Amino acid sequence: MNASRPISDADYGTLAGFRRRLRQFLAFSEVAARDAGLTPQQHQLLLSIRGHRGERPPSISDAADALCLQLHSTTELVGRAVEDGLVERRRDPADGRRVVLALTAEGERKLAELSALHRTELQRFTEEMHELGTL
Repeated sequence: MNASRPISDADYGTLAGFRRRLRQFLAFSEVAARDAGLTPQQHQLLLSIRGHRGERPPSISDAADALCLQLHSTTELVGRAVEDGLVERRRDPADGRRVVLALTAEGERKLAELSALHRTELQRFTEEMHELGTL
């Protein structure tokens, strides 16, 4: 959409359709996480750790940044994930002062299961976005 022209009825329809489908995807994701025995926040944490693209393993600060959360909220979330056997805290071998995060085997298993479901749903979402003309 060009910001210099008025927004048409079709533009509003496209935006409304996109927002509706996005909300449906997020609702799907929350239900899938709960069905897997995770909170939606735990699922997002696991994904942020596994999907981290830095040169070193992710720290709690990296996870907070990825999740758009305050550091203290992320620390609490990580603590609960550690208690639930999903995440481990480790000393960074390159810098012993730095604590990094890693998934446990159980965290890896649950994330893989959820990611397969999400990939299928994301493919459906992408097809619908093409139909709406947003992609």
